Amino acid sequence: MEKKKFVIDINAPFILWMTGLALGVLILDGITGGFFRTTFAVRRTSFSDPMQYIRLFSYVLVHANPVHYFGNFIMILAIGPIVEEKYGSGRTCVAAILTTFITGLGSVIFFPNVWLVGASGIVFMLILLASFTNVKQGKLPITVLLVAVLYIGNEVFQGIFNRDNISQLGHIVGGLCGAGFGILYHSDKMKGESSKK
Repeated sequence: MEKKKFVIDINAPFILWMTGLALGVLILDGITGGFFRTTFAVRRTSFSDPMQYIRLFSYVLVHANPVHYFGNFIMILAIGPIVEEKYGSGRTCVAAILTTFITGLGSVIFFPNVWLVGASGIVFMLILLASFTNVKQGKLPITVLLVAVLYIGNEVFQGIFNRDNISQLGHIVGGLCGAGFGILYHSDKMKGESSKK
């Protein structure tokens, strides 16, 4: 009987690339004494400043410290592959990029004096998007509703009653984006299945 070889499978290339890039930025940020945090954190400067537009995307790869990085990417590595295997690398990448942009723009508009770094908006987007993997035609599992209410509701509560260094706006926008992409991607899937019949 032939023994099967153990092979490491790259099951979620987008998630792995994002994790590796953010880890590289974290290491370089430590080596340079915080250069990446001060240069690539999203904040309002001027819309004539070209860096303003780069920061709307770059902040998601920058983290305040290793604890911040590991907190976000443990969740991303746990949930991201489920989403990427279900919806594909391209759609997962598009969802992440648009969530990053919308969250960054919201921060610049509503909180111009706040410096935003980290991928927590992506975490919340993935949590909500992952909850849609169980949706079947004509049926919305109660778990999808509970995830949305508990996660987004908790962030609204935290934003009103707590003053901390956590961007509840990023979490709320990320969750809403995840729900929106879940509805969009699920409706595309249902259209594709009905056209095959």
